[in-house]
Amino acid sequence: MGHRHHHHHAYGGTKGRRLGISILLNLLITVAQVVGGIISGSLALLSDALHNFSDVLSLVISYVANRLTKKRASANKTFGYKRAEIMAAFVNAATLVVVAVILIIEAIERLFEPLSIGSDLVIWLAVLGIAANGFSVLLLKGDTDNNINMKSAYFHLLTDMMASIAVLIGGLLMKFFEIYWVDALLTMAIAIYLIYVGYDLLKESTKVLMLFTPKSIVVQEIVDTINRIDQVKNVHHVHIWQLNDDEIHLEAHIDFKADIKLSEFDVILDQIEEKVYHDHGINHVNIQPEYGKCDSKNVIVQD
Repeated sequence: MGHRHHHHHAYGGTKGRRLGISILLNLLITVAQVVGGIISGSLALLSDALHNFSDVLSLVISYVANRLTKKRASANKTFGYKRAEIMAAFVNAATLVVVAVILIIEAIERLFEPLSIGSDLVIWLAVLGIAANGFSVLLLKGDTDNNINMKSAYFHLLTDMMASIAVLIGGLLMKFFEIYWVDALLTMAIAIYLIYVGYDLLKESTKVLMLFTPKSIVVQEIVDTINRIDQVKNVHHVHIWQLNDDEIHLEAHIDFKADIKLSEFDVILDQIEEKVYHDHGINHVNIQPEYGKCDSKNVIVQD
């Protein structure tokens, strides 16, 4: 069986440090908002605090996952901890949705029984939340393009910054116009947005965990490319999956027209590896060569 792979790792110590700073900032905001929410009676502020606390948990999970990915593979962990960040993204997305549902239930109750709220404290703590989360968002933004774990942490912080902006607007409306029901309305708006963001992340991480073919890859195009090689008779039993943000794997059986030498197969394997890497971003190729073997020749075979 032939096997080749390219590795492109995007990890560095800066990610861990940025996550660490964000954890400390969100812990500070959470404590301040819980105290302020209880004193002022603001549900929106308490909901923002709850969201911030979920941010702290999600950032801790992201930080631990980021550290785990650096551990080496072993005999009983042949892939190492390469899927740790995908698991972290899944957990973070799920917590976003759960928190949102809790907020909606609380907001509906508050809509029917609006309370007088200490708006000055709400305003100042909202400003603190905007500043701290805005700084954290800027810290993590550069790491989101190619890493689903950092993307989930980034969206936690971005939605919390937006929630703080909404809380600030609500505080101003309560202070100058005494519109106290806006507190519950803003809470519901924050929660609905959390569900929207959380669902997308949950779907994306679930697809990776379920070993689905990445949406950017068309299996038949790869099969056609390999079939154009002169010595190849048939490509079948194809599996393509994403291990993590850095690795996409291709596994396939190739039926050859002749009983070629192993050295000839190596040349063909090099061609396949270079082609699928440059055209499709697949950096881990595992090919099983066959000649006259009696098995299913379907492209997709249920194992």
